[in-house]
Amino acid sequence: MEKGVFSMSSSTKNFFQLLKSLRWPVKIAVLAIILSLLSTVISLVVPLVTKTLVDSLTSTSFNWTLILLLLAVFILQAVFGGFSYYLLSYIGEFVVADLRNKLWSKVLHLPIPYYDRHESGETMSRITQDTSTLKSLITDHLVNFVSGIITIIGSVIILFFIDWKMTLIMLISVPLSMAIMMPLGSMMHKVAKATQKEMASFSGLLGRVLSEIRLVKSYRAEENETVSGGEAIQRLYRYGLKEAKIQSFISPFMTLIMMAILVVILGYGGLQVSNGTLSAGDLVAIIFYLVQIIFPFAQMATFFTSFQKAVGATERIQEIFAMDSEPVEDQASIALEDGIITFKDVHFSYGENKKIINGITFEAKPGTVTAFVGPSGGGKTTIFSLLERFYEPDHGEIYFNGSPIHELPLRDWRSKMGYVSQESPLMSGTILSNMTYGMTKIPSMEKIIEAAKAANASSFIEELPDKYDTLVGERGMKLSGGQRQRIAIARALLHDPKILLLDEATSNLDSGSESFVQEALERLMNGRTTLIIAHRLATIMHADQIFFIEQGEITGTGTHEELLSSHELYKEFTQGQGLS
Repeated sequence: MEKGVFSMSSSTKNFFQLLKSLRWPVKIAVLAIILSLLSTVISLVVPLVTKTLVDSLTSTSFNWTLILLLLAVFILQAVFGGFSYYLLSYIGEFVVADLRNKLWSKVLHLPIPYYDRHESGETMSRITQDTSTLKSLITDHLVNFVSGIITIIGSVIILFFIDWKMTLIMLISVPLSMAIMMPLGSMMHKVAKATQKEMASFSGLLGRVLSEIRLVKSYRAEENETVSGGEAIQRLYRYGLKEAKIQSFISPFMTLIMMAILVVILGYGGLQVSNGTLSAGDLVAIIFYLVQIIFPFAQMATFFTSFQKAVGATERIQEIFAMDSEPVEDQASIALEDGIITFKDVHFSYGENKKIINGITFEAKPGTVTAFVGPSGGGKTTIFSLLERFYEPDHGEIYFNGSPIHELPLRDWRSKMGYVSQESPLMSGTILSNMTYGMTKIPSMEKIIEAAKAANASSFIEELPDKYDTLVGERGMKLSGGQRQRIAIARALLHDPKILLLDEATSNLDSGSESFVQEALERLMNGRTTLIIAHRLATIMHADQIFFIEQGEITGTGTHEELLSSHELYKEFTQGQGLS
C-alpha cells in the first residue's frame, strides 16, 4: 500500500508539473475566480436572508423587502455563476488546446523507432482520449470543485457563528471520510491507468484494422477481427465495471455521511428550538448551510474520480514528452552542395538478435547511378533508412562530402533527398495537395503542370473531372498503382532533390504502367545522384555501379557486365529474368 501511495503521490506531482508547463489565460482565470467567489458569497447570503424571513413570519407584519432582496440575490447568483462557469470552461478548452498542440508537435518530431514500437492508433489515443480526460476534469469538474471548496469553507465559518456545537458535530465526518477515501483513491488511480492503457490498445487495433480494411475483406478476416475487437471491448468492459464498483461506493458513502449528520442536526436543532435556545430561522439557516455543504461534498467525490483518471492519462502523455525527439534546428537553412555519399564499415541491427547491416562500405559520386540488388531481407531498404537518418548506425559512419551526416542539420539534409518507393503512398486529399506535400512555398500552377508532364501524370490527371482537385481517397486508393507512382515522381520533381532514392519503384506495376513510370524516372534521375533498389534488373543494367547484398554484406561490386562474369548469384538472377 505504501508503494502504491508513493506512486500516486509522484504521479500527482508530475500531473501538476505538466499543468504548470502549459499556457494559462491568466487574466481570464483571475476574472473567473472573482466571479466564482462573488457567486459563492451570494449563495452564502441566501440562508441568512431566509433566516430573517422565517423569523419575521412570527411577527404580525410580512416583510416584502426581504422577499425582493431574496429574489435579487438569486438573480445575481445566477448571472455571476453563469459567467464564471463559461470562463472556467474557456480556460479548460484553452489549456487542453495548448497541451494538444505541444503533444502533436512532439509526436511529429519523434524518431522512427518510436513508430516501430507503437501502433498509430495507440498514439492517436494519447492525443485525443487522454487529453479529453484532462479537459473533462478542468471544464466539467474543476468549476464545481472550486466553487464547492469556497462554499464549504464559507458555510462552516458562518455555522460557527450561528451554533458552534452543531458545527463541531458536522466536522467529525471529515477525518472519517478521508480515512475511507485515501485507499479508494489509490485503487481508482490504478484502475484508471489500466483503463487508459487498454483504451490505447483498442484504438491501436481499430487503426490497424480500418487502415487495411481491403486486406481484411480480401482474406475474409471479418470474423477473426470481430473476435479480436470483442476481446478488447470485454477488457474495457471489465475495467469499466471495476471503476463503477469504486464509484458506486464513494458517492453513496459521502452522501450517507452527510445525510446522517443532517438527521443528527435536525434532531439536535429541533430540541434546541423547543428549549428556546435557538430560533426557527436559525435552524432553517443551519439546514440550508448543511445542504450547501452536502452537495459540494457529493460533487467532490466525482471530481476525485475524474482527477485520478486525469492523473493516469497524463502519465502516458508525460512519457511521450520525456522521449528524445529528432533534432530541430533553430538556425536558418544552409545550402548543401552536391557531394560524395560514403558508407564506411556501417553496422546496424534492430535488436540484439536482428543484425541487418554487417560492415557495409561504398561510395556514391555526384550525378551517378548506384544500384543495390540481392535476395529479400538482405538490408537494402535499411541502407536508405540509415541514409535518411531514420535510424543511427550501431557502428561505422555515413559521410557526405567528408562530413558525418549526423552533424548536418537534419531538415536541410533530408531536403536534399527525394524518395519514391514501391508503394508510393499518398495522403488523403487532392492530387494537387499531394504533389506539393511538405512544401512551405507552393509553386506556380505552370510549374506544377510542368512537373506532372515530366512525370507522365498530366495525361490521366487532365482526364479526371476535377483534374488537379481530384480527391485521391485514403492512401490514394482511388488511383491505380501506376498513377500513384507518377504523382510521387511529380512530387519529387517539384522538390528538386539532389539525391534520389528509388526503392523498387516499378516492381508492383504492370508492363503498361511500368513504361510510363520508367520514362518519368529517367527524367527524374537526370543530373541527380541516384540510389536504386531493384528486383527487376532490366531497370539498372546501365547503372554506374551495382552492389550485390546478401545478409547485410556486399558480396559483389561492379557494372552489370562485370557482375555477370564475376558473381554467380547475380548471374542466376539475370538468367531467371531472361537477361543473360
